[in-house]
Amino acid sequence: MDDAARRFAMAVAALCLTPLTAAADPSASLAGGPPAAAPLPAHARFKGEAASGDTMRVADWVIAAGDNHGAPFIIIDKVGAEAFVFDGQGLLLGAAPVLLGLARGDDSAPGIGSRKLATIRPEERTTPAGRFVAGLGHDFEQDILWIDYGAALSLHRVIKGDPRDHRAWRLATADPSVRRISYGCVNVPAAFYETVVHPAFTGTSGVVYILPEVKPVGDVFPEYGLAAKSAEGSSAAR
Repeated sequence: MDDAARRFAMAVAALCLTPLTAAADPSASLAGGPPAAAPLPAHARFKGEAASGDTMRVADWVIAAGDNHGAPFIIIDKVGAEAFVFDGQGLLLGAAPVLLGLARGDDSAPGIGSRKLATIRPEERTTPAGRFVAGLGHDFEQDILWIDYGAALSLHRVIKGDPRDHRAWRLATADPSVRRISYGCVNVPAAFYETVVHPAFTGTSGVVYILPEVKPVGDVFPEYGLAAKSAEGSSAAR
């Protein structure tokens, strides 16, 4: 195991991946910090930022259930090709467009993290959906936020890549459908990474929730699905 892998493994171990059903205790901080001084709010606070219904509902569930254990978290909406960064109390720190994997899909190809980029077929270039414990680290060129080290999945500043990819233009356009170009990693504007993502995760670890684009949200986040069904049942009983 190289130094980068060792550091990431230690960060993940420090996050204490407790079962989601135990996450209602706000003092069980993923980052091992002190208990919150006051009860967590029941809802995430978007400060007027527009977001999809799934993004808002998942953010509210994260805070209401304490699923982030008081740690910073990011929600990546693949359909809208956007990232939303929150502090541990559910206050939005910033939002930005993102570039995602070229192919639609909610799973990583088996063994993709150990393969050379040249061997990854276009249909395998997906950004997987799921709940990931994330921490800052490095690749060969820059500091990045590791989402899933084993799958070589990270969030980082937009790269130049092949000039024919026009990555900067894709980020600038309002059409989320053209933001599908990467091998699976999440590319964000450099200024957003440096002023929002990096400060939020400096000295701590957190959670990245990547929303699905093919599967139902409740299938990817089972505890969210159970909570949603319970809420529907309560509403129907009134």
